[in-house]
Amino acid sequence: MPQARVYLRFARERLLEALEDAPLVLLHGPRQCGKTTLAKDVGVAAGYAYFSFDEPGLAASAKADPVGFVADLPPKAILDEVQHVPEIFAAMKLAVDRDRRPGRAILTGSANVLLLPKLADSLAGRMRILRLYPLSQSELAGRSPDFLDRLFNADFKLKRHRRLGPELAERVVAGGFPEAVSLPSGRKRRDWCLSYVEALLEKDLREHLKPSALAVMPQLLKMAAGQTAHLVNISELAGPFKVSRNTIGEYTNLLGRVFLLENLPPWHRNRLSRLVKTPKLHMADTGLAAALLGADADDLYKDRTLLGQLLETFVVQELRKQASWYESALEFHHYRDKDKVEVDLVLERGLHSVAGVEVKTAASVDEGDLKGLRKLAEAAGKDFVAGVVLYDGDTTLKLGQNLFAVPLASLWEP
Repeated sequence: MPQARVYLRFARERLLEALEDAPLVLLHGPRQCGKTTLAKDVGVAAGYAYFSFDEPGLAASAKADPVGFVADLPPKAILDEVQHVPEIFAAMKLAVDRDRRPGRAILTGSANVLLLPKLADSLAGRMRILRLYPLSQSELAGRSPDFLDRLFNADFKLKRHRRLGPELAERVVAGGFPEAVSLPSGRKRRDWCLSYVEALLEKDLREHLKPSALAVMPQLLKMAAGQTAHLVNISELAGPFKVSRNTIGEYTNLLGRVFLLENLPPWHRNRLSRLVKTPKLHMADTGLAAALLGADADDLYKDRTLLGQLLETFVVQELRKQASWYESALEFHHYRDKDKVEVDLVLERGLHSVAGVEVKTAASVDEGDLKGLRKLAEAAGKDFVAGVVLYDGDTTLKLGQNLFAVPLASLWEP
């Protein structure tokens, strides 16, 4: 069997920096996105011992005597899948308060452990938190991207790029999970994605749900995949099920806890009362979304409406991944006003830098594609730095004051 390819993760430097400063570092993100591989890559060479709470015996031991378990840990430890043993956090707080030296432990979690009761408070100031995503297109290509720098500097020069064409649909359907992208396109990859979802629901959500509720989850997740890049509509999601809107809302929150769904909040300034305040729903990975919808690359390329939805999510997630190792903190939003004028993605850097990104499947851009960006520029005023229409064309073009058409491939190609 061929050896799986090892990818350079750009979050690696962030992890090393965090270990120099904080006693505990939490690396969290979806199952099988590469957390354990990265933690071992950084930690084992530096003398960290590895323990996984996926092992029932180890988890039972830590739950039975968390204080004793933590006391017996070696000076440096990797604790994998810590969401299985929430009891350990209070014991780790006590241990860290006695010994504040940095780099004591790398924790990984496949559920958002920060949502566990009082965890954020108990480890405040003691733990650095890093989010790891599935592989970005730039990591797959082995290139460190500069798109975010160019965006906030409005630095897009006239330049030729290649059109992606059918390759665009292939990339969207592949997603970013390391094992999935290593498989041939088609049935094998789709089967992996569906098995992944099934195993994750069984492993991470079973303890939170009744059997009847657990049975709802696969269909709910499929419906959510069909709504990706749409405004959140709990009533529509609840339609096929004999449960309340509040219950479906709770279920979608649980799917968010295991990093399958994400909400993109609306961008607004307080004085702009005509802006819509509803978040957008995005699947965390377009490969999973395509598999749930039964769409392969050929299907997707022919269905331009579905391609547009999944491509928007693909771009949002690609830029979230790049932002996770970007030097400056970024906030992600969408823009929509009461006249239904939209911008797919609004990024804020600091207090006074706002940029907009529109996503198009077409190979050309016209004036109508700039309508939302012009509205955003007007709303943001002097804080607006740039607006970009990402399209499947071959040329970077300037279309107005700090407005550009930029080929999609430039997201990860120089």
